[in-house]
Amino acid sequence: MQRVLSTTTTAVAAVAAAAGTNIVRSSVSREMSGIRPRTWDVFINHRGVDTKRTIASLLYDRLTQLNLRPFLDNRSMEPGEQLVQSIASAIGSCKVGVALFSPRYSESYFCLQELALMVEAKKKVIPIFFDVKPSDLRAMACAAGCPPKEMLRFRRALEEASYTVGLTFDSTSGNWSDLVKTATDIIVKNMRVEESKGACTLRRTILHSID
Repeated sequence: MQRVLSTTTTAVAAVAAAAGTNIVRSSVSREMSGIRPRTWDVFINHRGVDTKRTIASLLYDRLTQLNLRPFLDNRSMEPGEQLVQSIASAIGSCKVGVALFSPRYSESYFCLQELALMVEAKKKVIPIFFDVKPSDLRAMACAAGCPPKEMLRFRRALEEASYTVGLTFDSTSGNWSDLVKTATDIIVKNMRVEESKGACTLRRTILHSID
């Protein structure tokens, strides 16, 4: 069982690594056909069994109400879309990522893969520690059967997130409305910062080309 799972996760990792090339090809074909590829403002990284029906969905709905474009797998993907490629594309296009850390988060290979992709792409990641503490991330056991190379990537991503200032929430005593409002305010603020950085980079590129 261990060997089969290891082979499976390695295959998924290979597909994810190649997703960038496939995304470029897909984008070119869409442009040629007149269909513009979708882009996203916020990527919501979460463990479905812990948070999909609570904070993940509440946050998605609130961001949508503000006319933002959040990516949440079961709400943003259409029938027939490839899971790995869609996720890689959404992470690549998003301005901000939100990582909802929960007790069973690290049991999921896909949660860890998404987090690693965001960190490696140097995306701004806002952690929300849902029924866990930041220090718990450094002690979390990664998904069973992960190849050693992937395990190292995931450990680095978890460690970086554990040292990033975020929100903590206790589901037994916390106020859900306050959590959603505070998280949304932080996301919007960070989006503005990232958009400002992007505008400055574009301006420098234009000026350099003129020179």
